[in-house]
Amino acid sequence: MNMDDIFSQFGDIFGGFGGFGGFGGGQGRRVVKGSNLRVRVNLTLEEICNGVDKKIKVKRKVLAPGASFKTCPQCNGTGQVTRVTNTILGRMQTSTVCPACSGSGQVIDNRPKGADEMGMIHKEETVKIPIPAGVVDDMQLKVSGKGNEAPGNGISGDLLVVINEVPHKKLQREGDNLHYELYVSISDAILGSSKEIETVSGKVRIKIEAGMQSGKILRLRNKGIPSINGYGSGDLLVHVNVWTPKTLDKKQKQFFESMIDNEHFKPKPENSEKSFFDRVKDMFS
Repeated sequence: MNMDDIFSQFGDIFGGFGGFGGFGGGQGRRVVKGSNLRVRVNLTLEEICNGVDKKIKVKRKVLAPGASFKTCPQCNGTGQVTRVTNTILGRMQTSTVCPACSGSGQVIDNRPKGADEMGMIHKEETVKIPIPAGVVDDMQLKVSGKGNEAPGNGISGDLLVVINEVPHKKLQREGDNLHYELYVSISDAILGSSKEIETVSGKVRIKIEAGMQSGKILRLRNKGIPSINGYGSGDLLVHVNVWTPKTLDKKQKQFFESMIDNEHFKPKPENSEKSFFDRVKDMFS
């Protein structure tokens, strides 16, 4: 029984208070729906960015060939059984789902070999799942009618697809934005250079300007993940980190020792240089 089955009973209960006036009669035979199935699908960041069609094998319950049904003798096909009780307030009528047919109004008449008591068998089926660009981890998609079938004249349940985002080796996702950690040498930061970085749509080359400071964030517009709601794409934020060598040879060490009191090597932050907190605010603006 699923949640739809549970809440459908309230109509049966309240419908039975006809003696009080105002609640009306019962709801009649209900349509039985097969149970839902749930699967988890792994997606790379590239697949999430571009959208993808996934084919997966699903083992679902289907009606066995040759199975037939007849009208339930206990409820006469109504799907409900009614009971009348005499109380001090008068006669009270209550209706509940028929326990013999689970409310479908039908019971198995011919049960093929290998089928269960409801005439169902398990069958493996390949299902094509179109996954749109921009989905997020743990998001649940629904493929209607690809769950378990229902006996008799019921309708099939749904296939619920849970997204599992596979972590990327170099890119980190934050909403629709992506983050990339780029390490450059002191020489590259001082003299300037160009570096090739990885994006979800291929590699691109970016310019490192001469004198770039460690902690600088370069924003590549629309190089992030497309919005699932169709509001454009996020950005790729490249975090530039100047790598300080941990060991130096004698000649290199002498050079930097000679630069200790050099005016060009003394920190001189300018007003245009943003603080760490300013950079964080820019990331979320």
